[in-house]
Parts: sequence; C-alpha cells; structure tokens
Amino acid sequence: MRFLSIFRKNLTEQFRNFWILILVVICAPIFVFGYWLFIGGGGSTTYDVVVINEDAGWTLPDGRIFSGGEEIIPLIETVTYPDGQPILDVAVGTDRAEVEAQLRNRDVDALLIIPEDFSRVLIAAMETPAVAETSEPTTTAITLVGDLTNPYYAVAAVMASTAVEDYVTAVTGDERPVGYEEIALGASAARTEFEIYVPGLLVFSVVMLIFPAAMDAAREIESGTLRRLQLTRMTARDFLLGASAVQTLVGVVSITLAFLTATALGFRSLGPLWVAMLVGAVSALSVVGVGLVVAAFSRTVTEAFVIANFPLIVLMFFSGVMFPLPGVPLFTVAGHTIGLYDILPLTHGIVALNKVLVMGAGLGDIGFELSALLVLTAIYFAVGIVLFRRRHMRAQ
Repeated sequence: MRFLSIFRKNLTEQFRNFWILILVVICAPIFVFGYWLFIGGGGSTTYDVVVINEDAGWTLPDGRIFSGGEEIIPLIETVTYPDGQPILDVAVGTDRAEVEAQLRNRDVDALLIIPEDFSRVLIAAMETPAVAETSEPTTTAITLVGDLTNPYYAVAAVMASTAVEDYVTAVTGDERPVGYEEIALGASAARTEFEIYVPGLLVFSVVMLIFPAAMDAAREIESGTLRRLQLTRMTARDFLLGASAVQTLVGVVSITLAFLTATALGFRSLGPLWVAMLVGAVSALSVVGVGLVVAAFSRTVTEAFVIANFPLIVLMFFSGVMFPLPGVPLFTVAGHTIGLYDILPLTHGIVALNKVLVMGAGLGDIGFELSALLVLTAIYFAVGIVLFRRRHMRAQ
C-alpha cells in the first residue's frame, strides 16, 4: 500500500534527522520540569506579607494587658492550602519606609499595618464598661499597602484581611448574617499549583509538532522528492496521511514522556490514563492537520518555518493552553455554548485533559470535547489535503 510506503519512508527520515527528533520529543518534558522548578518544586505559591504592629494594647480591669495585634499575627501565619502548605509567609516589620521600598522592588507582596487603637476598639466592641463610658471612637482601620499592578498583591491582601476579619468576629462575637460555603469540583482544592498547570503543559507539548509537520512536507517539495513520488501514482492523501502518521507517533511519544516527567515530580491523575492519552493523541493529530495547511502555502523549509509561527502563536495564546481566556459565546449546540475560540481544536483538548486529569472524568464525561476535537481535526486535515493538492500536486 502506498500509505504504508510513505509511512516507512518518513519514519526512516525521522531517525536520519536524529537530533531534531530528540529535540521535538524532549521539549515537553523539559517544559514540565522547568515549570516545576519555577514554582518551587511542585508546591503552591507562597505570598510574602509584612505585618507592622502599632497596637498599643489595652489594660483590662483585672490588670491584664490585652494585645489583639500580637494575637493576630500567628493567626495570619496559619492560612494554608488544603494540603497544609502555607499561603502566606509572614514577617514582622518596624520601618514602614523600608517595607515600602521592598514592595516597590516586589521583594514582598503586601504590607499590613495594625493600628495603635486596635485592642481598645476590640474591647469597646465587647461593651466593656471601662471603655464604653469614654468618648473615644469605637472604630478603627487596618491599613493595607501594596503595588496594585502586582497580581500577587491582590491574593496576599485578601488572604491576610480575611484572617483579620475572622479574628475580629471571634473576639467581638459579632455574628455575620450571611455565611459562605465553597464547594470544590473534584479534587481541585487539593491540587498543587504545579498539578493545576500540567494539563496545559501536556497540550503545549504537542503544539510544537506544527514545525516538523510543516517543514517535513516542505522538504519533500524543495528537494524534488514529491515530483518523483508522483510518478508512482501517489495521491496527496497518501502522501500527507503517511507523513502525518509519523508526526502523530512522535507527538504521542512526546506527550507520554511529558506525562511521565510530571508523574515523577508529583503529579497525580484522577481519571483513566488511557483516556488522557487518547485526548493527547487526537490533539497531536489536530496540530499535524494545522501543519499540513501551513505546508500547503510553503515551497521551502524556511518558508514553512516562518509561516508556522503564526498559527503557533494563535494556538498558544487563544486556545487556553497558556492561560484561561474569557468566553466569547456565538451560539449553542446541544446545550453547549460554542465560543469564538472553539474553532481551535486545542481549546477542546485542554478542557478534556483538565476534566480527566484534575476532575477524574472518564470517556463518557468528555464526549462533547472529544467529538469536537475529532471533527475539527478532520476539517483541518481535509482543508490541508485539498490545498496541498491544488498548490503542489496539480499534475495529479
């Protein structure tokens, strides 16, 4: 069969370009390991908060000194992730100017200042007669200082102020009229920051296939091999499917190594691994399909490399691989909202992988995403084959 002949030929050429093959395969594990190092060994982000305690304390009727400021600092330090890792790294400061300089340099994330009358106001709120008879004000304010352009500041400030509010409520007995309950989907609350980003990193590993998929086809055009193959009555479909099968195989190897690397660094999949690998394989195939469209517009390897950068950027930044994107709904199909970015196959691939790896979903739970991924893959392949035949195989 011509398809098998093309497959064997391209597979042999992959091993001839050994170092390029190695770079493509190990790219994803390197990204996974690099991100693991970036966030500090697979744990979750810790935010640096400096507390300046200006509280003067308050003398109780029995002579004891009540200091709410000193009591609250250890409570802020107890704010942790569900797995017990600390969210806030708290340090006690004294010089506000020095801490503000650290904030500007982003050496710390937030400054919390406990006011001088903090303890007195807490006692007054409990209606202690010794304080209630005075004309002193019974309100005060905690001061938060930080760089609002620093995304870490918002998290650190919210976490620290929440700890303060909980303490004030416990001391004064001021019950809140509305309670809050948070329900985490699956085991998402127990995932480390590293584990949350692994699905995106796995999909990112197959995005790089767009380069070899486009460049290998362009190489056959530039070298004249494609014309010689046409003498064997080879069709565009035979040529492109055979070449694509090899690239898909490389993608499966790459995503497998990336997953093994993530597992060795502490990642845990809650769903069936074979389902995750199926999604990864189809995602790789979809990227190869995009690469075929690029090859259709390329006559040299250099052209293929340059052109491939444009769909690479689109796939990386508009499919949710690098960061979540706001939805741009267009219409609804079978109860599923179709958005602007859903024309990109990897948009569905990243959602499916998140469901399987993080939420513990099975094959039946990702039916819509997998179907959309398969349909889009078929469309990109069909477009690539038609364009390639018209532009490079007109003699057929």
